[in-house]
Amino acid sequence: MPATSDDQPRIDEILATLPHGQGSLNEKMGIELVEVTRERVVATMPVEGNTQPYGLLHGGASVVLAETLGSIGSAVHAYPDRIAVGVDINATHHRSATSGLVTGTATPVHLGRTSTCWEVVITDERGKRVCTSRITCSLLPADRLG
Repeated sequence: MPATSDDQPRIDEILATLPHGQGSLNEKMGIELVEVTRERVVATMPVEGNTQPYGLLHGGASVVLAETLGSIGSAVHAYPDRIAVGVDINATHHRSATSGLVTGTATPVHLGRTSTCWEVVITDERGKRVCTSRITCSLLPADRLG
């Protein structure tokens, strides 16, 4: 279980409120949460199994990791009155990764009442930046999905 700060609900409590947990895509991608706090969300993802035809980490895999981290951070911020839904994401791919794990670290740019924005930096095992992403989530009333 990832680390959490004492002044917030545990991530497993928040995920338990979701009809599909973390979602099957995160499981297929091998994404593992490492840390979840109000200030940052960190997870790892293997390169193996998430590559494009040239054996490089697929850019879409990096975006999946970034959206996961920004969405979880937004959900923690919004809990329990609101739910987070992604409305915009972009990514700049700086270098390739061909093996090992990549680590994504999300930090908030804006934490508002109706929206959030997170910067996500993805690095390889040497600490070299592979991708920089920004995700914006809209925060909707929790009863919207009921």
